[in-house]
Amino acid sequence: MSVQAKDIMTQQVITASPDSTLKEIASLFTTHSVSAVPVCDSSGKVIGIVSERDLLRPFEKTIAQRRDWWISVLAEGNDLAPQSVTFIGRDQHRATLLMTSPVETVTEDTELAELAEIMSRKDIKRLPVLREGRLVGIVSRADLVRAIATSSPD
Repeated sequence: MSVQAKDIMTQQVITASPDSTLKEIASLFTTHSVSAVPVCDSSGKVIGIVSERDLLRPFEKTIAQRRDWWISVLAEGNDLAPQSVTFIGRDQHRATLLMTSPVETVTEDTELAELAEIMSRKDIKRLPVLREGRLVGIVSRADLVRAIATSSPD
């Protein structure tokens, strides 16, 4: 009997909504000790995934420099109104802007070798597992390693 995604997946998947903020997603990561969350619409369909790497993107130097440039353009040498400064400085990053999409997914019957192949070829660390188009689990690289370590030779 071969190992399939359903045999090794985490079934209680922590997810974010498309409108989740950067802060809310970071809180999910720390509260649940995860490094990524699938983003699901109201019907439970996976529309993206946000990882720790995605959360750091808004803080990259080039983005900060671009934001500073826009603030100076908007100010045109004058001080911005306090409410404008507050709005510009506020975290406007939502899951839909941070997430990677489309997401590579698998089904419950995807075999271990194929899971490993997809992760290796696509350089990804986790695969949402779907049943009839809906999220039912997630397989991480750690799940694969655990399965390999505990499997009996064929």
